[in-house]
Amino acid sequence: MYSRRIGSTEVSAIGLGGMPLSIEGRPDEERAIATVHAALDAGISFIDTAMSYCLDSSETGHNESLIARALAAYDGDTSHVLVGTKGGAAREADGAWSFNGDPATLREACEGSLKRLGVDAIGLYQLHVPDPKVPYADSVGALRDLYDAGKIRAVGISNVSSDQLREAHGILGERLVSVQNSFSPAVRDSEPQLRLCTELGIAFLPYSPLGGISRAGGLGASHAAFARIADERGISPQRVCLAWELAKSPVVIPIPGSSRPTTIRDSAAAADLTLSEAECAELDAA
Repeated sequence: MYSRRIGSTEVSAIGLGGMPLSIEGRPDEERAIATVHAALDAGISFIDTAMSYCLDSSETGHNESLIARALAAYDGDTSHVLVGTKGGAAREADGAWSFNGDPATLREACEGSLKRLGVDAIGLYQLHVPDPKVPYADSVGALRDLYDAGKIRAVGISNVSSDQLREAHGILGERLVSVQNSFSPAVRDSEPQLRLCTELGIAFLPYSPLGGISRAGGLGASHAAFARIADERGISPQRVCLAWELAKSPVVIPIPGSSRPTTIRDSAAAADLTLSEAECAELDAA
């Protein structure tokens, strides 16, 4: 698979989102690890996780620990694999999501992630979501301090507006290497952030990049173009969707979630699909 960059690190053009392996409806561990191994076999070298990818507070960091076990069990070289994790969000005892961008809490969260991932420094550490109770500059500053202390090698932010992206870039400078926002056929309101990332040379990591595509593989009527192009090419609409996102900018690295080896293999194959200008224009307008 060809590579793109997150900061100074070359990674696969398609990543793996680990969330479905650890939340509601998750597979058993054997299938979860097989899914990670299938991603690695397909050439994927970026895996996205978070301390909050779990069912509730009794298993905080479930996905981080799972990813660490999967990498350790892989029969091959994983030294080139970049694992990005996130702090600032958690699951409570009842499974409810909570958010805390307090600097002390972020420092504590980072320490927990370091232990679960079994590393001396986290390759990419991301602020999961802005906390309205904490000045954004304080939360971002905490990640800057973690970087300067050698705890993390690069900083990312997630679920941000263009103004928050500019503010974080002003604080972090070259330490800021990625933005992770929702982007898909059904959710396109992060187009301004994608354009700004392209301008700044910052990786844009669409999460839930297959939104709008049903489990059955079809699309809603407003996105029928994806299904039609997929049918013409004899491939899945999901693959067309990811190829469309890759074509939008060289900074885009989609991170589709997967809980089965077959689905992540299909997603990885999107890196080999080149859409025509006419197809991309049609999908942009869909």
